Amino acid sequence: MLPQDAVSGAPTRPLTLPRVGAVVAAVAVVLELVWLLAALPEAALVSDVTATAVASWASYACVRTMRRHPAPLRRFWALLALTMGLAAAGRLLWTVDRLRADELPHTPLIGAVFTAGIVTGTAALLAALTAPRSAVGRARTVLDGVIVGLALLPIGWVVVFRDVAAADLDDPLRTLGLLYPMIDLMQLTILVAVAGPARSVWPPLTLIGAGLVTRAGADAVYVSLVAHGSYAPGHPVDVCWPLSYLLIGIATTRPPPPTCEGAEEIGESPLPSWWRVALPYLPVGGAIIAVVLARRPTGQTPPLVFVGMMALLGVLALRQGLAANENLRLVARLRQLAYVDQLTGLPNRLMFNRQLRQALREGPPVAVLLLDLDGFKQVNDRFGHATGDTLLTSIALRMRAAVGDDGTVARLGGDEFAVLVAGDRTVVPERLAERLLAALQPSAGEEDVGVHPSASIGIAEFGPQHASHTDLLRDADIAMYAAKAAGKSAYRTCTPALRESAVTRAELIADLRRAVDERQLHLEYQPIVDLATGAVRSAEALVRWRHPRLGLLAPAAFLPLAEETGLIVPIDRWVIHEACRAAATWRARVPEATVAVNIAAAHLRRPDLIATVTAATASAGLAPRALTLELTESALIDGSEAVLERLAQLRELGIRIAIDDFGTGYSSLSYLHRIPATELKIDRSFVARLDTDVRAYATVEMVTRLAGAFDLAVVAEGVETEGQHAAVTAIGCVHGQGYRYGRPGGLSALHALAAPR
Repeated sequence: MLPQDAVSGAPTRPLTLPRVGAVVAAVAVVLELVWLLAALPEAALVSDVTATAVASWASYACVRTMRRHPAPLRRFWALLALTMGLAAAGRLLWTVDRLRADELPHTPLIGAVFTAGIVTGTAALLAALTAPRSAVGRARTVLDGVIVGLALLPIGWVVVFRDVAAADLDDPLRTLGLLYPMIDLMQLTILVAVAGPARSVWPPLTLIGAGLVTRAGADAVYVSLVAHGSYAPGHPVDVCWPLSYLLIGIATTRPPPPTCEGAEEIGESPLPSWWRVALPYLPVGGAIIAVVLARRPTGQTPPLVFVGMMALLGVLALRQGLAANENLRLVARLRQLAYVDQLTGLPNRLMFNRQLRQALREGPPVAVLLLDLDGFKQVNDRFGHATGDTLLTSIALRMRAAVGDDGTVARLGGDEFAVLVAGDRTVVPERLAERLLAALQPSAGEEDVGVHPSASIGIAEFGPQHASHTDLLRDADIAMYAAKAAGKSAYRTCTPALRESAVTRAELIADLRRAVDERQLHLEYQPIVDLATGAVRSAEALVRWRHPRLGLLAPAAFLPLAEETGLIVPIDRWVIHEACRAAATWRARVPEATVAVNIAAAHLRRPDLIATVTAATASAGLAPRALTLELTESALIDGSEAVLERLAQLRELGIRIAIDDFGTGYSSLSYLHRIPATELKIDRSFVARLDTDVRAYATVEMVTRLAGAFDLAVVAEGVETEGQHAAVTAIGCVHGQGYRYGRPGGLSALHALAAPR
């Protein structure tokens, strides 16, 4: 627990060793400033000693931090420690030589030490987590800094040496001194480039940047004073160098970034600010103007300015060459992203279409194999998308191996693949399809865990009937759906008959979209009989379609299409509303009457089902208990917890729930415990064999007893003969439904059947 301040009660940070060192160094810098401003004796020595001591402490602090921080940051702190160590060594050599020679000691050794510190300091910035990871990125960043530094060289010449006598400019100390602020600004530019977005800059980089700004200002003032012959050791500007070291030392007290283990996550911003991009080029215009102003009265350009501008032009050319190379690599990368599937490495849909169009331009023979995985959605749902992605990658490798040089494999998206066979590849498409199906057969291990789906393949060969590549792909799609309909794990070749069937199917889907709006649907009602009394007090609503061209269509002719296309939901809504209105009129004659409506699995999974049912019963004035929703076993088994909760809410409202076609799905005692059903409807396939099959009789008898144990009513479906009627009655089924009691008909026929007897 943190200690609290005695006055305010606010928690205070404990003074750890690094913080104690920072406080001591800060006090030393403040004392130096006071000493220099007061012009006390030995000001120069105080200045040198303070700078050496603070730099040494900063180097030690960086070493301690390097040991505490995670591995990705250690090289950064190690290089910064070396930089501060070189600064301390250079300052110590400076002090010794100055005391011995009593003048400003610009010796080659001292220059070499400070230059080494510049190199290690720049390397430290490039080792930051947010710095570019590639060698090209680092080179670009360094060149940006050099451009800024060189561009400011002529500007600094004009500002510093404008009023200095030409004779004094021959002193190398005065002219080469401009390199110090130039290098400072170069490093500052590199820091800005690697710092990342302003809102997420790591605090130590901000402190280091402040230190660089302080040092750049101090070097600029120092060079100006030296050039004008007015600098003397112990000048107040000397405090800026230990201050810059102090800021770096304080930076070591900041914690590492929380995501330092994932260095890639905090790398360069993919979309840097415009000013960051333009930063290296902004000073160039000023440099050109400064070159003109820097000319001497004789018309000559000072050698340092001339050399600097030549170097600037060379660096600019190198930087632009690097930018051009990066653009070429970026174009190549974008091309890969545009034409290659990133998961499998196969050509994607866009590339496949381009290759197909090119093959058609070169002429036949051209064939397309379209492959779709059967049951891949179940793999994703059961094992997760990561397993699904791994499976897709494995399948892509198997397809490549199976096709070899006989075709081009592509992934069109999701679980859909394609193979292009064209040119001199003379393999028969059907033979290639057989190789693919054999390659995609699951191994023993994959079959055991159920993570390998089968595949359906459609084949289309280019012919006169194809006007474009889209026609060829359409035919391959038609054949692929025919393969799925044939039982999956198969292939089919598109034929005129298949094409005509697909056209008819497409027309039927288009007509079905208009059927609800144009009132082409209507309901018929099949009575459900009380087997004990023969009374009709319930009926199942069955939808029919009066097609304007094809006549009256039974549900089997269009409901599967409605489920595939999602049209089943609006059809279900219409059926529920119509059935509720019909039941309301029927209950005016027979108060106990109820109506049953089939609900599709897709509708059951929709959260608005409850709103639909309550709105239908309310608008018709129908009591909820008069409505039964019939649901197939497969729809219930595939349901989630949300579906079960939805059914429970419907039961709480009074709606009855019937399990339709019981015994044909994944019958399980466990789901009978979970589903709030009120009745079971025994499938007609069992009832039809009651006269001849002892096992069917035993099955119906067992289901009836089971329903009784769960307090569920039983309806025997498909009762057509007297023998079946006698059997279900003897077994003890409560209700019967089938042609034996009445065929589906209009509401008036139902009224006649249900009239009181």
